[in-house]
Amino acid sequence: MQREKLFTGTNVLLALALMLFAVSFAVVLTLNFRPLYYADIAGLDIPALSGLAEETIRANYDVLIDYNGLFIRGELAFPSLPMSETGRIHFEEVKVIFDAVQVLLIASAAAVVVGCTLKLRRGRTAFLKLGAIFTVAVPVLVGVLMAVGWEWFFVFFHTVFFNNDYWIFDAVSDPVITILPDGFFLHCAIMIVALVLVLAGVQYLWYRLRKHRQAKRAKQPA
Repeated sequence: MQREKLFTGTNVLLALALMLFAVSFAVVLTLNFRPLYYADIAGLDIPALSGLAEETIRANYDVLIDYNGLFIRGELAFPSLPMSETGRIHFEEVKVIFDAVQVLLIASAAAVVVGCTLKLRRGRTAFLKLGAIFTVAVPVLVGVLMAVGWEWFFVFFHTVFFNNDYWIFDAVSDPVITILPDGFFLHCAIMIVALVLVLAGVQYLWYRLRKHRQAKRAKQPA
């Protein structure tokens, strides 16, 4: 059986699509996985940090997550928390990013389905191995940056994605910040990294299974 080349143009493109799908899927799933935040309400004692009842915290958080849905339009309005003009602008900028990630998820998923179908029909599997390599590189890089220091990483992330300092909230004018402690964002980052690693493992396992089947067929008498 002829050895398949790993680094070909189509393999690299499809591996990038697999990596982008894994990352965007992990981000979108984490954004919408509300049980993580609900657990942190007690785990991080957010009622004590904010001075708000758990029901109030949940209601305002749910509105924020709903607002970031891809097909949701209109202005953000918290049911029981005031918001400054700079706070409103920041959340609008956040929504633009999350909308882009959700569009990326749909586009990369389509590319993966089409690309994988065409490759696998031709008996090509190396793209899965390369995709796993590309995908695992993302959490490794993020993990290294987080290891430098979570607070540094948190600030670095915001300076990269935002061209202003509106993300630095004043709890008096934007009390929503009191229900979004740094610990919660750390847990989100950990969940995203873990999901991406799992998806990288799925790609490599898929590659090994396909290679095993190919080798088994090759040994069968004609």
